[in-house]
Amino acid sequence: MGLLKIQAKKQIAMNIKIIALGKIKEKFLKEGISEFLKRLTPYASMEIVEINPLEIKDVNLTAKILAQEAEKILAQIKPNSHVITLEINGANFSSEKFAQKLEEIGNQGYNEIVFVIGSSCGLAKTVSERADLKLSLSSMTFLHQFARLLLLEQIYRAFKIQKGETYHK
Repeated sequence: MGLLKIQAKKQIAMNIKIIALGKIKEKFLKEGISEFLKRLTPYASMEIVEINPLEIKDVNLTAKILAQEAEKILAQIKPNSHVITLEINGANFSSEKFAQKLEEIGNQGYNEIVFVIGSSCGLAKTVSERADLKLSLSSMTFLHQFARLLLLEQIYRAFKIQKGETYHK
């Protein structure tokens, strides 16, 4: 299991962790992710935990492998964290509503928001059941590596919206 930690130097009230299965391979995605992590440092402490997905050689073993991945995912989540899983059938938000939702979560006293991006086979039921919110980025299907970049961009956009700053139009 690889662990990539990127944290802001300042003391910031909001801590955001992204747990993602798989590593980013494409250079352009790595650069985009790095750029948004850099942009997010004034707003939140960011951490990305990369978990190596298990290879599924037999589709009959999918549930078993997802359960094994779930153990690794759930081990990274504190009991008092607000968990948001990215799921196909999750809630859809406009950028403005997503910004409101993140602000509401922060106002409820949660110190940490954890986003979980599963493998191409999805998430085990135990991870989905741990979620406080199931989120869909779109009705379209994206590569999981793209989902990470899209999520970071939307988190950044949400903070800009909350602060009334000029990024969102």
